[in-house]
Amino acid sequence: MNSISVVIITFNEEANIGRCLESVKPIADEIIVVDSFSTDRTKEIALNSGANFHLRAWEGYSAAKNYGNGLATKEWILSIDADEALSEELQNSMINFKTSDTEFNSFEVNRLTNYCGYWVRHCGWYPDRRLRLWQKNEVSWRGDLHENTVFKGTKRTSNLKGDLLHYSFPTINHHVSRLNSYSEIAAEQLIKSNKKIIFPIHILLNPITTFIKKYFIQLGFLDGYYGFIICYISAFANFLKYSKAYHLKKSSRS
Repeated sequence: MNSISVVIITFNEEANIGRCLESVKPIADEIIVVDSFSTDRTKEIALNSGANFHLRAWEGYSAAKNYGNGLATKEWILSIDADEALSEELQNSMINFKTSDTEFNSFEVNRLTNYCGYWVRHCGWYPDRRLRLWQKNEVSWRGDLHENTVFKGTKRTSNLKGDLLHYSFPTINHHVSRLNSYSEIAAEQLIKSNKKIIFPIHILLNPITTFIKKYFIQLGFLDGYYGFIICYISAFANFLKYSKAYHLKKSSRS
């Protein structure tokens, strides 16, 4: 039988962590929560759900997730964010996985995002395929903003049926606030990579082409009002990222 350690990183996730923990209970042999000193009820909710709770100072997404993976004692690791939950179909897929033999060392899942109460199936947001289940010690995390999984050996990946439900954007204001902070990190990464920022291309044209791609080519218009909002904000996010990077370069020259 395949045993699973569920690893979750948290910071002030009282609005989400309960839903996440309830969804993984049917498949988890242990649940590890790595918290960055939350000031809300995250710890209380996690402990009441039977999770192993660990405090660790924040050093970035990858560092926190790798630390949690190191605490895992089971054969397989399921990495899930606090604002995510397993759908019933995905729960059943993982229950079947636990009692079967497999030639794979990792599994991907389709992530379905809830935006202000609406499930987004276009805009390039679905299927947002993510690697989330793997054999312990096969995978580690790398990167600061959009962390990536890196295999130590040969990658043998399959897909599990069912959706990973992502409750990431309860309000439009939440989305806008997040992109402002994320664009700061993304701009700094552009500077570190020495990417050449061309004003007419990256700051004027890139946001326009981003909107056209998401709204028309990736069928964002089929998601109605929220599809338009998502595509518009995504375009603005690119504008912010490149504008901030351009500003940083000009400031450094001065």
